[in-house]
Amino acid sequence: MKSSNVRRAMFAGSWYPSNASECERQITGFLAEGRNIKPPDRELVGGIVPHAGWYFSGSIACNVINCLKGENIPDVMVIFGMHLHPAAPCYMMPEGAWETPFGEIQVEESLAAELAKKFSFTLETPDHFTQDNTVELQLPFIKYFFQDTKIVAMGVPPKNSSLQIGKTAANIAKQMGFTVKVIGSTDLTHYGYNYGFTSRGTGKKALDWVRNDNDRRVINAMLALEPENVIAEALASQNACCAGAAATAIEAAKNLGANQADEIAYATSYDKSPGESFVGYVGIVM
Repeated sequence: MKSSNVRRAMFAGSWYPSNASECERQITGFLAEGRNIKPPDRELVGGIVPHAGWYFSGSIACNVINCLKGENIPDVMVIFGMHLHPAAPCYMMPEGAWETPFGEIQVEESLAAELAKKFSFTLETPDHFTQDNTVELQLPFIKYFFQDTKIVAMGVPPKNSSLQIGKTAANIAKQMGFTVKVIGSTDLTHYGYNYGFTSRGTGKKALDWVRNDNDRRVINAMLALEPENVIAEALASQNACCAGAAATAIEAAKNLGANQADEIAYATSYDKSPGESFVGYVGIVM
């Protein structure tokens, strides 16, 4: 029976399945697609995941989160996301739970409360929140692989001051005795007439530029664990829609001991649905 203090899943049944059996069937398929992925031989503390509908990027997100299992099952998964501009506020739901097809995921309220004391957030509730896919699309994977793990999810804008939130979240979690891992949710270049971005025209030349040049620059900044450069590159080149989330996750991961990042997958929506408008996706583990 659902408790009353639960944030309802808004994208279940459209962006991903609404029932557990179909979610599990797709997750099994995603893991089969990623069977050749060889996670680096070290304890991973975080990842960067895409957040399109599961048809387009679910396989990448699923395999990143699966790679985070490792030896240490996290008490808390800290998730950074939301489509925000640099002047936007930060967001957090500090109490309650999130609905998934596999059951509810509880908020780690003690960690959220400490962060709310230190930073200015627009505080959301299970009944009043901004609809945004960046966090929700990851939650079935987290519940499936980490059944008892709690979460703290935050929306952070693409500005350097957001990085302090990531650093502080990691440090407070450690001080509280939690085993913690972090996720940053972002897609990459949104190119084509659908997105008002056609600087390289259309066709194969434009697709190659996105894949091999524009997306690659921000990916390289992520792999170098340079959060400030991730933000600067994204703002200059329109090659990450949630650069604040990715950068803040990187900063948090560095404070959890990450000193290396590895790319495990890259794709575009063109691979599944060829057209003049398309989006890039990357999966990174740290």
